Amino acid sequence: MSRTSPYAIRLSSAELAQLEKRAGKYTLPYFQVQRAKMILLAAEGLANDQIAARLDTRREVVCFWRKRFFSKRLAGLEERSRPGRPRTFPP
Repeated sequence: MSRTSPYAIRLSSAELAQLEKRAGKYTLPYFQVQRAKMILLAAEGLANDQIAARLDTRREVVCFWRKRFFSKRLAGLEERSRPGRPRTFPP
């Protein structure tokens, strides 16, 4: 039985356009495309379990990004700085 998320996603037209653009780009890093797809599917009303199954990821990952988008909108999908020593080698 899938649970409904308390974080219902409603997108503005600008957010929808931006997320569709990100989801369709082949040149963006994989994680950015996946996050955009997660939010687009959440806006369609799919449960976290269904989104995870479609995108071949874990439900906890979908929950995390849905909650972060709900609170911070598009800025929440960006990478945050990580603690610790900076990278020595480029990505």
